[in-house]
Amino acid sequence: MSITAEQKKSVIEKFRTAESDTGSPEVQVALLSTRIKNLTEHLKAHSKDFHTRRGLLRLVGQRKRLMTYLKTKSVERYNKVVQDLGLRR
Repeated sequence: MSITAEQKKSVIEKFRTAESDTGSPEVQVALLSTRIKNLTEHLKAHSKDFHTRRGLLRLVGQRKRLMTYLKTKSVERYNKVVQDLGLRR
């Protein structure tokens, strides 16, 4: 259900804005999207796992807040993240 270290490293390398960047909103949104995708696949197989469903909804809310923050700071960066991740915003 969680992402491996290799997956996390590749996501960080793809979405970072500077050489040592690991905490920018773009990277955080990309990591959350990866976790959300994994949990969604888990819930397709285990539809009655309500504890995981609650965690998924929490991650979705956190990603939404980060996307709102990013949109207020820089619309260009927001649009790039939406396009790269294929989000429906």
